[in-house]
Amino acid sequence: MFVNTVSGFERHTLNRHMTLKQYRNLDLFLFAVMLIISESLIVNAAIRWFPDQLYTVSVCAAIVSIVLMRWGPWASIHAALGGLVYCFWAGGLPKQYLIYGIGNLFSLFSLLMFRLFGKERIRENVLLTLLFALCTQLFMQMGRACVSFVMGAPVSTGVNFITTDALSGLFTMVIVWIASRLDGVFEDQISYLLRVQKENEEEKGGF
Repeated sequence: MFVNTVSGFERHTLNRHMTLKQYRNLDLFLFAVMLIISESLIVNAAIRWFPDQLYTVSVCAAIVSIVLMRWGPWASIHAALGGLVYCFWAGGLPKQYLIYGIGNLFSLFSLLMFRLFGKERIRENVLLTLLFALCTQLFMQMGRACVSFVMGAPVSTGVNFITTDALSGLFTMVIVWIASRLDGVFEDQISYLLRVQKENEEEKGGF
């Protein structure tokens, strides 16, 4: 649902005279709003209907993966925000806010994949797209584990961050794969804007 909203937002903003900074800020804001709403609904639904389940599901890594592709390190905002939103609705302690808020920032290690393979190759190759999404999720989980270790938690607590959030890995890959099938959603936005501008110029030149 949210990827269709983004696609429509892009086409609307492209028809207006906006600076790149304005476009980026609006785009980041839109994804932040979607993250807050989606994460809030999922956490509250889990608490209400599945209070005894050990496994959790989150859209945080999926949205962070998409924003990483679109804007790179700016995704740090959404990574930290996702952790804070989860803790807020789950009734987290101050220590948990730090674990999730800081730990989620480890997802930025996925940026290394851009250096290894390049954004376009990751975007166009299904296996690399899925691998990128999964790595973002795993880095996020390992980050939480590392922060919890530093704060004195036992090893078992760190392992739980990975095992109880296993379903989110599959969820993340599915969402990112869907996003990659939609024009301009899972794509570097500077490249996307240049591509759209070129296409518009070619269309005008055809008349």
